[in-house]
Amino acid sequence: MEEAELALGQCEILPYGKVAELAQGINLEFQNAGHILGSAIAVIDVTEDHAKKKRCVFSGDIGMKGKLLMPDPAKINQADVVVVESTYGDRLHKTLADTESELIDVVTSTLSARGNIVIPAFAVGRTQEILFLLIDLVKRNLLPHLSIWVDSPMATAATHLAQHFFSQLDKESQSTFEWFKKNPGAVDLRFIADVEESKDLNKIKGGAIIISASGMCDAGRIVHHLQNNLPRAQNAIVITGFQAYGSLGRRLVDEATKVRLFGEEVAVRASIHTIGGLSAHADQAGLLDWLRNFKSAPQSVFVVHGEPEASAVLAQSIREELEWKNVIIPERLHTYTC
Repeated sequence: MEEAELALGQCEILPYGKVAELAQGINLEFQNAGHILGSAIAVIDVTEDHAKKKRCVFSGDIGMKGKLLMPDPAKINQADVVVVESTYGDRLHKTLADTESELIDVVTSTLSARGNIVIPAFAVGRTQEILFLLIDLVKRNLLPHLSIWVDSPMATAATHLAQHFFSQLDKESQSTFEWFKKNPGAVDLRFIADVEESKDLNKIKGGAIIISASGMCDAGRIVHHLQNNLPRAQNAIVITGFQAYGSLGRRLVDEATKVRLFGEEVAVRASIHTIGGLSAHADQAGLLDWLRNFKSAPQSVFVVHGEPEASAVLAQSIREELEWKNVIIPERLHTYTC
């Protein structure tokens, strides 16, 4: 705790759009990446010995255009070097309309069968998006009254943080949450902090929507909820985010019939649903769309932060669709001069 507080003491707040001089000739500016609250594109301008300024743009995690909660990623129109993420560089997400339709089907069919819906969700960003979507669907009379439990202290804290920075959300999200404040009975929403309360959720045999971390199912309270809900065929597990190779979430997505939890084999009888349209990351089309904002091709583009296949596919797409030539997937411990 002491070391963490010392580290946090070294942090400085830099608002979007404000230029900070990191050292002589090196300036930094953050722009909104539209990924989660506080996510940023880093624009670094470097001038050496009064020579021509060079600009390096680090995309960070780029959000989806027109996504829930967050505004669209900021447009950057000039760079000498671009470092771009590639989490979903090899695939496209479902549209929001398709995502809503699939979620409505899963929720209504599962609740009709008197089952539970368990949603593994990243505590920061994804949990708040799912809450917004469910509340918005109730608001539009596309879902009935819902009973939702958010079982993650971090997700609870992040949700309160989202409320604090309400003005940073997009206008549609602000409108939906204002409606919920005026109609609190439309959704029975409870935040669970106490461990004993969390355990009590496992006594609920039907009618519950449980949102819990971690998003890839490998740790945290979600593992307990999966242990109790996976064996029952009337239940549904809704996967809403990226599942890395080797994670429990990935094994569920890959249709494992059994998984090992707390040293025991647990049968997977619950239905598994992957709803990719809720991703906080831009898909391949979104990444290319963001890159098209540059008025001319950067001297170098580095494709990072993705599994090998995703990075390779995005790099080739940049070469072919944007006709940018110097597109590099950097190798570990290699040095590149730009």
